[in-house]
Amino acid sequence: MIIDNQLLDTLSSQAKASPRLRQAYDLRNTPEDNSQRMLNALEPGTVMPIHRHRKSSESICMVRGKMVMRLYDDNGNVMDEVVMAPTGSVAEQDQNSNPSVPMVQVEAGQWHSLEVLEEGTVIFESKDGRYEPLSEEDIMK
Repeated sequence: MIIDNQLLDTLSSQAKASPRLRQAYDLRNTPEDNSQRMLNALEPGTVMPIHRHRKSSESICMVRGKMVMRLYDDNGNVMDEVVMAPTGSVAEQDQNSNPSVPMVQVEAGQWHSLEVLEEGTVIFESKDGRYEPLSEEDIMK
């Protein structure tokens, strides 16, 4: 499978049309594949609550666009914040002097959220094991 701009544009169009302002594209080989690998098209304004995945780490790699990843402590205080962009490097800085990176590894149990900064943002994300919906105790109120 070739992941090209046509696929990314289609996903972004679907995300814009979605009430949630995001659209996932499953990259697993079969439904029996016990992993989570997907492209996720995200538009500014999509609501990603502070949440955690207790049984899995999460790898997030920028394909295009820009977003902010935030990591929180158990009390909801921001511990770290990073701007993510596909060509980012720790040597680059945005207007707020935040480093820009292309990839983040969120450890299992780490509270996190994201804020999309550009239209047409697409990420690749992967997690261990089968998909499990977030439980009430895994969404920070």
